[in-house]
Amino acid sequence: MTKKETYEARTEAYLLPELKKHDFELVDVEYVKEGGSWYLRAYIDKEGGITIDDCERISRPLSDWLDKEDFIEESYILEVSSPGLGRPLKKDKDFARSIGKNVEVRLFKAVDKRKEFTGVLVSYDKDTVTVQGEEEAEPWVFDRAGIALIRLAFDF
Repeated sequence: MTKKETYEARTEAYLLPELKKHDFELVDVEYVKEGGSWYLRAYIDKEGGITIDDCERISRPLSDWLDKEDFIEESYILEVSSPGLGRPLKKDKDFARSIGKNVEVRLFKAVDKRKEFTGVLVSYDKDTVTVQGEEEAEPWVFDRAGIALIRLAFDF
């Protein structure tokens, strides 16, 4: 496991029981470098949406635990937040919850000279995601490894 994966996994392992106490869901944990700074981000959610108070309720004990454990070598910025409306689908539970809903798919490499697709999420498995385009006769089947981003599509 890479350092990044280790940091994310240890943080996730701490967060899961903490979030369960509050009936929150862990959407994702990521450790990324942006603009020269490292960020440890935890995205949480609950029915009806997450508030600032909810984020603080998780951030304080997480920060204390991270200070005590001190397993992250680099200095970093801790963020606990909602995943927002454009929440990416990453885990099987995200895909299961989104079956029948409109999704946006962005690919790493173009397929039929396109990298972006929008349609209804039909199915998924460990290797593929199937999306039915509005005007397409046949659904698109994408390799999950080739998907840069998949999230719920919103019409405003």
